[in-house]
Amino acid sequence: METEETPARWEGLPSWLLGQTANHAHRLVGDGFSSVGGRGYHYRLLATLEERGPASQAALGRRSGIHLSDMVATINELAERGLVERAPDPSDRRRNIVSLTPEGARQLRRLEKRLAESQDELLAPLSPEERQQLTELLSKLLVHHSRRTGSPEERWR
Repeated sequence: METEETPARWEGLPSWLLGQTANHAHRLVGDGFSSVGGRGYHYRLLATLEERGPASQAALGRRSGIHLSDMVATINELAERGLVERAPDPSDRRRNIVSLTPEGARQLRRLEKRLAESQDELLAPLSPEERQQLTELLSKLLVHHSRRTGSPEERWR
């Protein structure tokens, strides 16, 4: 019986290796977040609120890179669980300001713990120096390609 193996010429391509590793990373992070009742968008939104403070939905979308159509659903999910609060903007009653609740901050800590565990699992075969080098190289690639295509935040505007 013939097995389905990746052709050898693909296995050494950086683009293929990055894609396969990204698939593993996405699964590990998703499983980690799911184990504490979270998703990637939850982490991004809660972290943005903690780091940058209360903001309108539009500002949160720009700051977090979450598309506005996904932002509303994410805020609704988090508000239902008491992790964020919406209040009318005193300067413009037509829009809401979203803020992090104490329970939202606790959930962010749980998500960060799982994220760190996922990073450790993903990078397990690498030494601390290799992890740093990999991060620097990936950052260099991302900066280069973001300059050519625009940053994720610019694409959401």
